Amino acid sequence: MNEKILIIEDETKLSEVMTLYLRKENYDITCANDGKDAEEIINSNSFDLIILDIMLPGKDGWALLRKIKSIGNTPVILTTARGEEDDRIFGLELGADDYMVKPISMRELLLRVNLRINSRQNKHKALNFDKLRILEDNQQIYLTPKEFDLLLFLSKNTGQVFNREQLLSAIWGYDFFGDSRTVDTHIKKLREKIKFCNEHLTTVWGVGYKLVVSGE
Repeated sequence: MNEKILIIEDETKLSEVMTLYLRKENYDITCANDGKDAEEIINSNSFDLIILDIMLPGKDGWALLRKIKSIGNTPVILTTARGEEDDRIFGLELGADDYMVKPISMRELLLRVNLRINSRQNKHKALNFDKLRILEDNQQIYLTPKEFDLLLFLSKNTGQVFNREQLLSAIWGYDFFGDSRTVDTHIKKLREKIKFCNEHLTTVWGVGYKLVVSGE
């Protein structure tokens, strides 16, 4: 089954060129030229990747990015004519997975798309989530609720570094009165229980932790 990609781009010529190149790679392409139309498509379809222009009529790319990330973890590559650092950082903070500044090289676009698609496939093959049970190499691994929530959170944000305080807030809540070593203990347990975590759950010294999958 071909992977499905949604291109949200109001420049018709650019949308057509991206579609041409991506279809040559056997991707299943859907296009939207307006933010409101794109929102309707997102609400009624699922995609393996979304290429999203920031400056759109109807509804801007920032609002659509928030919408996309609120309903799932579909990878998003932002495209824009504006390359300012603040815009890039803002987009990444909202959950974008990659960022390209126009004019866009089609060779670079294909590389980035293939990287994200392959990364997503590898991630899903490595671990299957089923309630509090993880399947790895067809072996059942049972986790505590917090171990499960922590791993699920990191898997939805692969490649992103979180410090202990951010993980405490995300998993245990703002009213948690324990200490930050709780995070270290749960990370250690995940590494002991799951081979994938031992290999890919990385410590970023002086900062925190991140889950890295192939291609990131």
